[in-house]
Amino acid sequence: MIDYRLLQALSAVVEQGGFEKAGLVLHLTQSAISRRIKQLESVLGQPVLLRSSPPVPTAAGQRLLNHLQQVRQMETALGLTDDPQDLVVRLATNADSLATWLPEALVLPEQQAVRFDLVVEDQSVGLKRMKQGDVMACICASPQPVNGGAVMALGALRYRAVASPAFIQRYQLHQQFEKRISQAPCLVFNQDDQLQHQYLQHVAQAVPQRFHLCPSSEGFLKATLAGLGFGLLPELQMQSQLESGELVDLTPGYSLDTELYWHYWQSESPLMYQLRQNVLQVAGRFLSGSE
Repeated sequence: MIDYRLLQALSAVVEQGGFEKAGLVLHLTQSAISRRIKQLESVLGQPVLLRSSPPVPTAAGQRLLNHLQQVRQMETALGLTDDPQDLVVRLATNADSLATWLPEALVLPEQQAVRFDLVVEDQSVGLKRMKQGDVMACICASPQPVNGGAVMALGALRYRAVASPAFIQRYQLHQQFEKRISQAPCLVFNQDDQLQHQYLQHVAQAVPQRFHLCPSSEGFLKATLAGLGFGLLPELQMQSQLESGELVDLTPGYSLDTELYWHYWQSESPLMYQLRQNVLQVAGRFLSGSE
């Protein structure tokens, strides 16, 4: 069994950004903090910190920090602690959810001292964070739960292929559409993003010939408005631009729906249960096909 004083030292080093500051918070000397970290690593047989500036937890260190936060959440719910420190929830999410519906879901109905540590991953690969024990919950496109976890369907984020009027004119997409759209530059979020590839395969039996990597949901929208490329954007994110004519739907009636799921650990604290219910309620108002 791990001594929780060692985990508290690890948490303090990461949160405070160094051994000396961690010592001040825990009323210990810097050398005492260092000894506790070394003792923890000796127990585990592997490092828990990268000695960078500031120190960064290893994968094993992050799993321990998540475990400590779960314990703190349970203690708070049971009234076993008067410690006013914030509870930390580490959550993996896709960028488009973060740019649209998710922030409202993170505002919990009860006043609680909660800090979110949001990890942004493409919805196609976000589940790896759960498998690694790196996060407490995950929003992604996979319906398969990890070992020790459970999953809840949230609904679908609907995407449409859009471009600016100037882009359509520049690449003459109003004629010979299938040929020209496959040659026109598109925007891709990152190497894991396959939405544009799916779209071109569906409408033109082609793959992107030219694309710009744009790993920002807000930047993706602005780049599309500026005419840098065409791309698939969530309806939730660009509805006003469609209505105003700043963006044009390239294939009216066509959409790509990305099903989203909430993954969580079965050993769920009351705080994580409350968060899950809030996420389900807000997703039900914004995502397609949800109830």
